[in-house]
Amino acid sequence: MNMLIRTSLALLLTVLTAGCGGSGTNDNPNPAIKSAIDNMLAQEWSAFQHTWKFSQGGIAVRLITPSGNYFSNVDLGDYTSSQLHFRGASTTKTFTAAAIMLMNQHGQLNIDDTVDSLIPGTTQTYLPNTADYAVPYKGGITIRQLLDHRAGVFDVTNDRIPTTATAPYAGQYYVDYVLNTQGQDHTFTFDELVGVVSSNHLSYFPPETAFHYSNTGYSMLGKIIERVSGQSYAEYVREHFIQPLGLANTQFPDSGSQTTLPWPYAKGFTIIGGKIYETTEANPSRSVAEGNVITTPRDLSLWISLLLSGKAGLNADSVAMMMHVLATGEHHEWYGLGITYTEGLGYGHNGGTAGYMTLMRYDPASKVSVVVFSSVLQADDLYSQGDLLVDVAKKAKALSGY
Repeated sequence: MNMLIRTSLALLLTVLTAGCGGSGTNDNPNPAIKSAIDNMLAQEWSAFQHTWKFSQGGIAVRLITPSGNYFSNVDLGDYTSSQLHFRGASTTKTFTAAAIMLMNQHGQLNIDDTVDSLIPGTTQTYLPNTADYAVPYKGGITIRQLLDHRAGVFDVTNDRIPTTATAPYAGQYYVDYVLNTQGQDHTFTFDELVGVVSSNHLSYFPPETAFHYSNTGYSMLGKIIERVSGQSYAEYVREHFIQPLGLANTQFPDSGSQTTLPWPYAKGFTIIGGKIYETTEANPSRSVAEGNVITTPRDLSLWISLLLSGKAGLNADSVAMMMHVLATGEHHEWYGLGITYTEGLGYGHNGGTAGYMTLMRYDPASKVSVVVFSSVLQADDLYSQGDLLVDVAKKAKALSGY
């Protein structure tokens, strides 16, 4: 991906946050409902393509409802909902938040501890007492505040480093600088990314005084998961969620060389300045714990359904804490502990990265979960594309009888 695309994507990511029926892959039990969803999806996607004058990529929707599951896609091939891989971007945050809440539930940590506190039963602090983790206000930042983006942690991947910094990457996006100077396969680490915040003394505000979405805050949570568990982030999530829940087509790559998707996959495209670029391959190491998930419509819809119905290992109290959303005062509108909310659809998260945009929701009242993803990211108007995914999700839910 060239510099223009990477730089524009860093800007656009700031605007993204973002019942159990049968969980198997036997989708579309009612042909009439399937046909109605197919027609709706084709019309919505055709109109979006016509507006923005492009023909590449496609869109898919998958629902789990009490009366059956449905899957439909346009221009993404003849695949089932369990086969079609894509990048789920910030939907990763729900896995990270669930891991933290599971540890909280088991007494392995306390989400209201500050990040410089001792891990229960140990002499080790949640975050290392090293220069890389000497972030501003460290002694006042709690794990809960990292979860709900109210810690004020500067977001290294979304914002340019201030020009007042003395570092060689001042005025630039740190990730772009490193990829351009050290190679596209550079493997980023939690220590490295958080270290940029610490060494440059960057912060948005004191903890709990405002809301500001921060991928780097979730990098800090990833580090906490690793220190508490003694496992890598991917190992912990795989052991506690992926394997027990049968999410066999979901993975969390963390090496700069793991740039491809498992076959079959939706080829990704990004529109910037009216031009479209293929952006399927990407370095996932910059996004571990905040945006590195590779998944399928079946797995992602099943995940949010099980998680928020209390069937993924978290008890009712833990789930309720995650879904306790507060007003943010900005475009995210409502946010809880790794969870956002949309009226009419319920709770979940959005995701946006080069080539892909995703919406994932679960409605506790109707017990319906829905995932919509497109393999085109319209960087010139993300709000318009976000509206498209919401409209598709609501219409698909209504057509399925809910």
